[in-house]
Order: sequence, then structure tokens, then C-alpha cells
Amino acid sequence: MTQAPLWQPTSDRVESANLTSFTRYLEQQHNVQLPDYPSLWQWSVDNPADFWSSIWDACGLIGEKGNLVVNHEEQMPGAEWFPEARLNYAENLLRTESDNVAIIFWGEDQTKRELSFNQLRLLVSQCQRALIRAGIGKGDRVAGYVANTPEAIVAMLAATSIGAVWCSASPDFGVDGVLDRFDQISPSLVFCTDGYYYNGKWVDCMEKNHAVMERLSKPCIHVVIPYQDPTQTMDNCWKDFLSIGSPGPLEFERVPFAHPLFVMFSSGTTGKPKCIVHSVGGTLIQHLKEHQLHSDIKPADRLFYFTTCGWMMWNWLVSALASKATLVLYDGSPFAGSQVLLFDLAEQHQVTHFGTSAKFIEACNKAGLHPQESHDLSHLRSLFSTGSPLAPESFRYVYEKIKSDVHLASISGGTDIISCFALGNPTLPVWIGELQCLGLGMAVDAFDPAGKPTRSDKGDLVCTKPFPCMPIGFWNDDDGARYKAAYFERFENVWCHGDFVEITEHNGMIIHGRSDAVLNPGGVRIGTAEIYRQVEKIDAVVESIVIGQQWQDDTRVVLFVVLRDGEDLNEELAHTIRTQIRQHATPRHVPAKIVQVTDIPRTKSGKIVELAVRDVVHGRPVINTESLANPEALRYFENRPELSV
Repeated sequence: MTQAPLWQPTSDRVESANLTSFTRYLEQQHNVQLPDYPSLWQWSVDNPADFWSSIWDACGLIGEKGNLVVNHEEQMPGAEWFPEARLNYAENLLRTESDNVAIIFWGEDQTKRELSFNQLRLLVSQCQRALIRAGIGKGDRVAGYVANTPEAIVAMLAATSIGAVWCSASPDFGVDGVLDRFDQISPSLVFCTDGYYYNGKWVDCMEKNHAVMERLSKPCIHVVIPYQDPTQTMDNCWKDFLSIGSPGPLEFERVPFAHPLFVMFSSGTTGKPKCIVHSVGGTLIQHLKEHQLHSDIKPADRLFYFTTCGWMMWNWLVSALASKATLVLYDGSPFAGSQVLLFDLAEQHQVTHFGTSAKFIEACNKAGLHPQESHDLSHLRSLFSTGSPLAPESFRYVYEKIKSDVHLASISGGTDIISCFALGNPTLPVWIGELQCLGLGMAVDAFDPAGKPTRSDKGDLVCTKPFPCMPIGFWNDDDGARYKAAYFERFENVWCHGDFVEITEHNGMIIHGRSDAVLNPGGVRIGTAEIYRQVEKIDAVVESIVIGQQWQDDTRVVLFVVLRDGEDLNEELAHTIRTQIRQHATPRHVPAKIVQVTDIPRTKSGKIVELAVRDVVHGRPVINTESLANPEALRYFENRPELSV
């Protein structure tokens, strides 16, 4: 019997969706019939010039488009999008002039404030003039070692308004981690926060700020943003910096479509982080498409995403200003003071689109939270999840305990494309365990090891045609060698993303883990997510991480588990775990070893680091522990006697 979807949109919701209006627009403009999403997606990848030109027009990009949409459209890398265009990212985000709320900010439950669109524009104009007076101009790098506050957005918009390039790291990064990133791009100015709250405690950042500024290879300007009160006076403070730029009309430096906008940093767990350069036009047009069509964000909607300024979801969140949405910012621990603080935020500020990580949803489930009963979430239309694959149990939990009538969109892409390959669709049903659809204009496929599309098995996530949000390249990679090696070495003229995936019968996607973390016992490829999905069903297990250990000329599966307080890994629990995996996956998924640990290492954005654990188990050094939020957890995997037999 075919399983029913978890959720289906009503006919009214389908009719009112931006995606429905856009489809009709395409049918009229291009005299085509697009009766369903698969036909729309196919048309979008078969007709890239017409599609992306229509996105520019329908989503309302501000700028001069020019007549040519793409040069070298079959070349990857090498395609040139909108080569005649001129536009400015900040101009598009600051299009709204009103006293309506633009940004709502909570720093845990300790500090709160709001900015209207007009107040935001005024602050950006002051910061813009201050940057110009400080000698910052087009192409210069401006960095933020900042918390997720309104001032971070102001600084970014001011920098990009004059054609400067923005990059950021969150203040929980250590000094070496920040230097590994910023030193590669030589910023002319660095904004820092004086501290932040985490779990109710104040964390002072001034000592780290001074260490970063002293150790940067190139001296630069230093501006401190006081977290609790931005008008506070101190040395090199935000208030004094703004005072050198008197308010005035905003001016925007329109730049080519491929002009650098953001430098994004890879996690850096296998060496120094890659400096991935994203373009003004590519970022903007992709985000507008994803926000308005895939997320159904409309003017005055309220978008929240739990993120820091060190994760690409911050950039994705901020771009929603271009769709005239209100941004809801949160900085700190998601469970500070109360396990339901983020739901308090969603209720109080009538959030329409709530974004978080798969781990947060799993943690809410494990904690037995029931927001549908405890909170008024009547305004909530969409719930986004990313960071790691969302387990089937978490899909059920959302509909049973958070909200029965919500569009749940598990999304996946990454820093590499500052957006998504597969994501949500407000006009389609939600099937358990699946990302709903492939992104419009993205020729996404799954390739077998021979480089052929596969639908009967899992494969490597690829994109077979160029797309506008591909990186311009890597910083200081003049010949493009590192860029090509990162994505195009596996398959000729095809982007290979590094995820191990399955395209489903519903034309959706299941993520089975990272390709470089795929297990290979007996020569059979197994995605780690397949094991996590089963282990997470066991109440005694808080979280887990699985690796392949080289053993007797083969690979054996090793599962590490963190257990609830009071639980121990005895034979009975180990048997329960193995039985769950054997019955609901396959015998090949069953771990040869199960080992209890106290903690699991993860990146600053919350992703568990299978490769780092694998290196520790095999006695290899972890090259860059500065990229980890909790590097001390690596010691739990060293010299484990259980793994020597």
C-alpha cells in the first residue's frame, strides 16, 4: 500500500502561492504549458536563459539587466551570467521605505530591540559615509567578527552598498580560527562585538578582539559594536565610527553581476578553510528565487532562522529583506533559560517562516516538547530544517507536536553555493524523510560511480549545467586550480557536490550523508544518515556518530553513542541498537562496534564531524581544530581499547 503524504497544501494555498503565479507568468510569456512542478522544473533547466531572465523580472531585481543572459552556457566553470548587468545588493535589500518593522532582535532573553525599515536605511547611510571617510571602497574587504545583531546587518549593507566585499565569523570562534579565515583575504576594516550572551552568561570578547587585531598580517581599522547597547561609548566604538559619517541620502555603487559580494569560508576541518567567493548577482537572484517561489515569502512576512554570522544561513536570511520581509534575529543558546524560548519568540512576534537545524528539532522531540499545545503558532506557515538530514521521526514530530498544518521544508545545499540544490515547495505534498523537490533552474541529478544518472540506487549529488550562484572562484586561486579540484575533478564539466543522495519516485531527494563519509564495508556503499535515522529512534540515545574503521583489509562500521543521564551501554542496549538497525536498514548497516562517549565534536554551525573522528580513531592528526565548537570532544575517541580488537 502506498504511504500517504504527511501534509498536502489546500487548494486555496496552492492558488495563492507565488509559485503558482510565476508558473502562469511563464506560460503566458513563453507560450508553454506547465501543468505540474516536474514540467516546470524541466523547462527551467532546459531553457536557462529564458528562466533566469524571467526570475529577474518576476522577482523584481533592481538594476540594469542588459540584453544578454548567459555566455558559454554549457561551460562549467566558465559560464558568464548577465554580462551586461549592473546592480547593487544593498540597494535591492533596502528597497522598502516605511516605518514598518524591518528587524526584530533577541539576544537570548537578555536584550531586545527593533528597527524599522526607515531606521535601518538611516543607519546604513551613516555607516556607508563612515566607511567612505575611512577610505573603504569598491573591492575592499570588510570583515565582521560579530554576533547576530541588527548592527551586523547594517555593517554588511553599508559595505556592499559601496561595492566592498563582506565576510564574517561568529564571536564563538577562537583567535586562530578567525585568523585562518580573515588573514587570507586581508580585510581593510574589522567590526567586532564586545561580547554576547550564551545560556544566560555574558561572554566577554575584548581579549580575543585585541589578539586578532594584533596578529592580522595587514593592519586594519577596528570598530567595536557593543552588544547590549550600540550607543555605548568605548574605545573604537560603533557610535563614534558612525559619527564620522553624517546621515544623508543612500547611494549605491552598481557593479557587474559577477562582482564579489561575500567571501564564505568552508568548515576547515581538513585544513585551512577555503575562501569561497560569491557574486552580487548570483547570490541575489538565487535567494530571491528561493525565498519567493520555494519558500512563498511575501511582503510583511516574518522570517526567523536560528543561525550565527559564521554560517551561510545568515546570508540567506538577510537577503529576505529584498522580498520585503521582516527579519527575526536570535543570538545565543536555543534553550537558554527555557527549552521553549524560540517558540516564545515565534509566538510573540507572529513568525510566519521558522528556520532551524535538524538537530534542534530532534532535541525538542527528545525533550518531549509539545509546542502545538503550549504556544499559539497560528501565524506559522512554513518550517525550514537544514544542517543535516532530517530524520523521518522528526518529520512526524513536526506534524504531531509542533503544528499539523505547516509546510515543512527540509532544505540542502551549502556554503559552496550559498543556497540550495533541493528544498521546499508550498504547492507540493510533504513525504516523510524527503526533501520535496529539486531547485528551479538547477540541473540536479544523482550519478553512479561511472558518471551515469541513477534512479534505482543512491549516488553522488551533481549539477550537470551551470547556474548563476556558482562561486566566482576561491580567493587567491588565480588559475582556478583549487576551485576546479573541489567540484569538477570527479566528473568532467559537472559539479560534484559531495553529498550521497537518492532521487525519489516523487522527484524529491533523500540525503544519505556526505560522500567522503560514506561507509564501504565489503565494498558496499552505505550513507551514514541511514544509520542515524534508526539510532535516533532509541530513547536512551541522545546523539550518535558513525565512521568506517580500517580493519583487516576491509572497513568495519563503528558507532559512537552519547546516552541519556543514568544510561549505560550494556549488552541489552547494544542488542537493541543493532536489532533496530538490522530490521529497518540492512545487516550491512549493523555496526561491528558500538562505543559510548561523553560528547561528539561538531562545527560552529552544529554539524558533526565524521572525518575528524575518523582521523582520530586512525591516529591521524586533525589539522584544524579551530573550526570546531568543542574540539575537546575529540579526546573521547583517542586510543579506545574497544577498537583494537
